[in-house]
Amino acid sequence: MAQTKLEAIGLRHEYYQPRTGGRLLALENINLKVEEGEFVTIVGPSGCGKTTFINLCDGLLKPTAGRITIDGKQVTGPGTDRGMVFQDSCLMPWRTVFKNVIFGLECQGLDNGEGKERAQKFIKLVGLQGFEEHFPHELSGGMQQRCNLARALTVDPKILIMDEPFAALDAQTREIMQAELLRIWREARKTVLFITHQINEAIYLADRVIIFGARPGKVKQTIKIDLPRPRELSVKRDPLFLQYEDQVWNLIEEEVKKTMIQDQVVYNINQ
Repeated sequence: MAQTKLEAIGLRHEYYQPRTGGRLLALENINLKVEEGEFVTIVGPSGCGKTTFINLCDGLLKPTAGRITIDGKQVTGPGTDRGMVFQDSCLMPWRTVFKNVIFGLECQGLDNGEGKERAQKFIKLVGLQGFEEHFPHELSGGMQQRCNLARALTVDPKILIMDEPFAALDAQTREIMQAELLRIWREARKTVLFITHQINEAIYLADRVIIFGARPGKVKQTIKIDLPRPRELSVKRDPLFLQYEDQVWNLIEEEVKKTMIQDQVVYNINQ
C-alpha cells in the first residue's frame, strides 16, 4: 500500500486587502494527497490559487484554516524536508554552479567532504558536470534551472515542490527539460508536486493531474494518467495522450468561462 507523503486537509486561505479592508478568498476546502514517489501535477485557470497552494506546502504562508502534513507531521514553516524550485532560477550571481548547489548544505553546516560529494553527484545528475566553476550569467536559461534543481536535490528533501520551473524557457528548451526532469526523477526517486499552466506538460510528467477550479481554488477533478513509463516526448502525439489533453482542457475551459461571467457581473455592479 502506498504511503502518503503530503496531505492537504480542509485547506483554506484568505488574503487581507489593506486598501479595501476586505479579504480575498484564494483557496477553499482543499483536500488532496500525494503518495510516496509519485509525480503529481496541478493545473487550473489563472488566479485559481495554484501558487498560493505551493507556498502553503512550502511553509511560506500559513493557512487560514486546515492543515498540510508531510509524513503525518504538520507543516508550520519552511523546512529541509522540502526542496523548492521556483519559476526564476534564483541563483546567486556571485557564486559558481558548485557554490550555488552546495549553499543549502552550507546553511546546515554540512558542507564537509560528504556534502561536497553529494553536491557533485547532483551536478552530474542534472548534466552540469564540467560547469562547476561557471557563474550563472555564463549559463543558458535551461542550464540555470538545472543548477536550481541540483541545489534543491542536494539537501535531500522528502518532496520536491516545483512552481512553473520551465515557464521562462523557450519552447524547444522547455520540451528537453521536461524529458530531463523525468530522467532525474527516476534516478533521484523523489516525490514531486509540480505546478504548471501548460496542459500537455502536466500530462506528460504526471502520474496524476489535479485540476483546480476557478477562485476560490478547489479540487475540481483528479485524472490518473495511464501512459507507460519511461516516456519519450513523442508520446505527446499518441491518441490516448490527446484524449487526456482534451479532457483536461474541457475541465479548465468550464472554469475559465465561469470566471469570465463572474468578472462581468462584478463589472456591471460597479458601473
